[in-house]
Amino acid sequence: MTGASAVDRPGATEHLLVITTVDDEGTARLLAGEAVEQRLAACVHIVSAGRSVYLWQGRVEEASEHTLLIKTAVTRYGALQDWLVQRHPYDTPEIIALPITAGLPDYLDWIRQCTR
Repeated sequence: MTGASAVDRPGATEHLLVITTVDDEGTARLLAGEAVEQRLAACVHIVSAGRSVYLWQGRVEEASEHTLLIKTAVTRYGALQDWLVQRHPYDTPEIIALPITAGLPDYLDWIRQCTR
């Protein structure tokens, strides 16, 4: 593929890296598979369990959580967020979207194609 890279297009943010966490691998795998099947995401990378330390209802808590790194198109974010809120086991899930401001053009095109 030829053409301008994302770096050559300042302000072009057509893709997002969405982050969420869950408390067990089974839930992580289920959410990942469904998000890809429903074309809400091109890819979901599941990071093995790590420790989260956070403030919840006035107390410092600690938990083992799996992180999901979800690659999607900006145009699919609203549907992805709504879907995650409905499917996520937490009352207030971490759902953070970071713009992908640069990347391999072929990979970014692949994200766009997979999330149509």
